[in-house]
Amino acid sequence: MTSAKPAVGLHHAAYACADLEATHHFYEDLLGFPLVHTEVEHLQDGFFRHVFYDLGDGSCIAFFDLHGVGEKPDWSSSLSRPNGLPVWVNHFAFRATEEKQNEVRARMDAAGIKALMDVDHGWCHSLYYLDPNGIMVELCRDTPGFERDPEQAHALLNSTERAADPKVVTSRSATTHLG
Repeated sequence: MTSAKPAVGLHHAAYACADLEATHHFYEDLLGFPLVHTEVEHLQDGFFRHVFYDLGDGSCIAFFDLHGVGEKPDWSSSLSRPNGLPVWVNHFAFRATEEKQNEVRARMDAAGIKALMDVDHGWCHSLYYLDPNGIMVELCRDTPGFERDPEQAHALLNSTERAADPKVVTSRSATTHLG
């Protein structure tokens, strides 16, 4: 166990996208993350675009739009399902205020996109959507009760038992309709 403070933070996380136009619409127009940088590079006999969306804290979510740079014809942008995992396992969790959650929900509803889940975990409240790449996106708002407890976290790291006083309250099971 270490008590050292991290020396760095997240700059960006990058993923492949299946449809750049749909991805751009989802992240900029619906989620409200502005496009702040685009690179176009030629590689081998093709090219790729690398696009960056600002998350409001200096970090970015980024996507690669690939065109003949070594990707297989049957590649998938989904992080979970091609690996036999439930869609909720690999996901982005973006910090959001209640106001931001409501703004995004209104834009999504207007676009005909309903939240997959709206869950009060007890320590946070989350809205879940599926992006155009098959990646689960969570808008997560901390609520009173989210306590960082490194001692308990380490004690439970190799346990198969829940904490004696669990902080998590699951309002519905993601496995029932998102397997």
